[in-house]
Amino acid sequence: MLDLSDVSADPARQENITRILDAAERLFRHYGYSKTNVADIARDLGMSTANIYRFFGSKTEIHQAICGRMLGQSYQMALAIRNQPISATDRLRAYLMAQYRMTLEAMLDEQKVHEMVIVAIERDWHVIEKHIERIQDLVAEIIAEGIAAGEFAEQDPGIAAKCFGAATVDLCHPQMVAQCLGKTYQAKPEDIIEFVIRALKK
Repeated sequence: MLDLSDVSADPARQENITRILDAAERLFRHYGYSKTNVADIARDLGMSTANIYRFFGSKTEIHQAICGRMLGQSYQMALAIRNQPISATDRLRAYLMAQYRMTLEAMLDEQKVHEMVIVAIERDWHVIEKHIERIQDLVAEIIAEGIAAGEFAEQDPGIAAKCFGAATVDLCHPQMVAQCLGKTYQAKPEDIIEFVIRALKK
């Protein structure tokens, strides 16, 4: 998989990579991932297919990089909330609601984007696992600060963060969010959030 950080020192190369990713994401959103090939991306950019392969080894690599960018935006959102000068409880609450809204707006409202994310999840790419681990680390930091402040009970922040993620997966996983929309038996996002926060305080 292409590591975009490796090319940051070469502005011209980075510009070409960004152009390719922007075009690919636009085509994936419009036609769908499965109906778009590398030749389509090259044609959209007015360049040869061989030129695309100078930067990416396959359509899969392009897709991975796009998913990495999308998940990077999610992480930056979480990081900004983690750094807010409010209680740990309010930060966890704010993060979960923001992540739920991002999943709805960025993924479910555009079916083609949803398809891209589902393909990534089904292939269990490293970029997905890395994102989950980074989010878990942020949540563990918030929980640790909540414990220190007396908001949460004494416990292992790392284990608590993993349990927190497992208990709230319905709010963050695109497929789960899609399946639960409009179901009368499904708890409301706000109720799920308050339930897991109460669990941290026991």
